[in-house]
Amino acid sequence: MDKSEIITILNEWNYWNRELPQTKVRAFYDDKITTLLKYEEILVIKGIRRSGKSTLMLNSIKNLLANGVDVKNILFVNLEDPRFINNLSTKLLQDIKDIYLEYLDPDEKPYIFLDEIQNIPHWEKWVNKEYELKLSHITLSGSNSSMLSSEIASSLSGRYLQIDIYPLSFKEYLQFKSIKLNTKLDFIEKKIELNREFEAYLKYGGFPKVLDYDVADKKDLLITYKDSILLKDIVARYSLKEFKTLEEIAVFLLANSGISQSINKLKNNFHISYDMANIYLEYLIKAYMLFEVPKFDYSLKKQNANDKKYYSIDLGLSNIMRVPNLQTRGDDLESVVFLELLRRGFKVYYYKTSNGLECDFIVEKDNKIKELIQVTFSLKDEKTKKRELRVFSKAIQELQLKDVTLLVITEDNSSDIIYDDLEIKSINIKEWLYFS
Repeated sequence: MDKSEIITILNEWNYWNRELPQTKVRAFYDDKITTLLKYEEILVIKGIRRSGKSTLMLNSIKNLLANGVDVKNILFVNLEDPRFINNLSTKLLQDIKDIYLEYLDPDEKPYIFLDEIQNIPHWEKWVNKEYELKLSHITLSGSNSSMLSSEIASSLSGRYLQIDIYPLSFKEYLQFKSIKLNTKLDFIEKKIELNREFEAYLKYGGFPKVLDYDVADKKDLLITYKDSILLKDIVARYSLKEFKTLEEIAVFLLANSGISQSINKLKNNFHISYDMANIYLEYLIKAYMLFEVPKFDYSLKKQNANDKKYYSIDLGLSNIMRVPNLQTRGDDLESVVFLELLRRGFKVYYYKTSNGLECDFIVEKDNKIKELIQVTFSLKDEKTKKRELRVFSKAIQELQLKDVTLLVITEDNSSDIIYDDLEIKSINIKEWLYFS
C-alpha cells in the first residue's frame, strides 16, 4: 500500500481534526481500562465480536484527552478495514506507525490502539518490539482467544495485562435505557418497568447495538452477528470447508445453554469423528460464543474427565436458534447468573453429589470456594424447594466446606431461609443483578 492510501484510511478512523462521536459510558470497564493503562504494559481487550470493544477503545481515547494527552499522540487502527485486507502483516503495522509519525509528528510516546489484532499474522512480534524498545503505549483488541494462545502468551510473558469484555450486564442494559435505581425502594416502585425490560433482556440479550433496533429488526441483526462470528472468527480463520456441521453444533449448544455435554455425545449426535467434534467445540469456545464449565472435583484428573456444561455468551444468540414455544425460563435465568459471575471475576464450576443432586454453581475466588448457588424460577412449590435446597448440606458434607455463602437466586421476593439447619439467602434475580 502506498503512503497516501494508508494516511487516508488512518485519517478516516481517527479524530485528529474532528470531534469524537458520542458513545455510551460503561463505567466498570472504562474505569478498569484507565487503571490498567497506568502500568504501561501491553493492554489486551478481548471478547466476542460486537460486544463493544471498539467503543471501549474510543472511551479510553476520550479519557486520555480529558487527562491532557494531545490528540496527535493517539493512533487508532481498525484492522478490519477492507482496504487493508490484502496487506495484513507486521510490515503493514510498521508502515502505519511510520506514516503516522511522519504526518502527525507526536511529541510524546504515542498511544496506539490496534482493533481486532488477530487479523495480523505474528502480530505479537511487532507488538513485543514496540514494548521492549519503549516506543509506544499499546492497547489491543481481539475477538478470538487463540490470539492469546500459550505460544503467544509466552512471547508476551510478563508484558501484558488483559480484560475480558462481555455483552451488557442487566445493570448496564438499564443504564443504556436511562433507567436508574438509587435505592431498593426504586426497585419496588419501578417493578412493572423492570419486569418488562428484564423480559426483553432475556429475549434479545445484551449486545449493545441490539438495543437501538426496533423489535422487528433485532432478530435479523442477531442473525448477522451469528453468521459473522462463525464465518470470520472460525471458518475463515481456520480455513474450514465443513460449515454446515459447525453451524449445527453451534445451534444445538447455544439453543440449549447450560446443557451438560461430552465430546462423545457430540460425536454421536452429529455423526462425526471424535477429533472433529472436539476441534469444532474448541473453535466455538475460542470465538467466545460458548463457555465451558467443569464439574468440580479436588482431583484435576477427574475434573477433566467429567462432562462439562456449556453456556451461551448471549441469550439473544440463543433465542434465534430455538424452535418456537420451547420452554427455557429456568435455563435462561441460570445463563444470566453464570455470565454475571464471570463479569464479577469468579471462577465457576457445577457439582453433582454422590446421590445425583446438582448444585448449579460452585463459586471460587482467590483459590477459595466462596459460594454455592442454586438458580430456579421459584421456590413456592414445595417439591421444587426441596429439590433445590437439599443439595447444599450434601455438597458441604462431601466437599468438607466451611464458611461458604448459600444462595438461591429466583424470581420470588427476597427472603432468608433455614433448611437442614443451614442459613440460606433467597434473592430476587433482578435485585441480585443490580444491587449485589
